[in-house]
Amino acid sequence: MPTVRLLTDDKLSPAARAVFDDIRATRKTTYVNDFWRGLANDPVTLKRTWESIKQVMGPGSLDPLVKEMLYVAVSIAHGCEYCVASHTASARTKGMTPEQHMELVAVVGMAAETNRLVTALQVPVDEIFRTPPA
Repeated sequence: MPTVRLLTDDKLSPAARAVFDDIRATRKTTYVNDFWRGLANDPVTLKRTWESIKQVMGPGSLDPLVKEMLYVAVSIAHGCEYCVASHTASARTKGMTPEQHMELVAVVGMAAETNRLVTALQVPVDEIFRTPPA
C-alpha cells in the first residue's frame, strides 16, 4: 500500500510535468512508472532523482546491461521488490538472458552468504587486498 498518492498526469505540478516529459523523451516511451508517480508528490526530489538516474545509468565505461544487472544485484541485496522487478525487466530489454539472470542471482546469493560468514568470523582483511593499485 503506497504511503503517497501515485499522481496521474492531470494532477502533476508544472515542475513534475516537465520531469515526466523528459522521462518520456529520454526513454522514448509514453509510459511513466509508479516510482516516478510517487516521487511527483515532491517535484524537487523527483527532478534530483531523475537527473541522477540519467547521469549514473547513462553512457559510460560500463555497458548498459551491466549497469542494469548491478542495479538488480543491489536491489536484491536491499530487498527492494519494486527495483528488482523494474530493473530485471529493463535488463531483459537490454539483452539479459534467462541464464545470465540465474547466474546473477547465484552470485548475489553466494556473496550474501560469504559476506555473512566473514562478518560473523571477523576475519581481518589480508594486507595484499589493502594495497592500492600501482
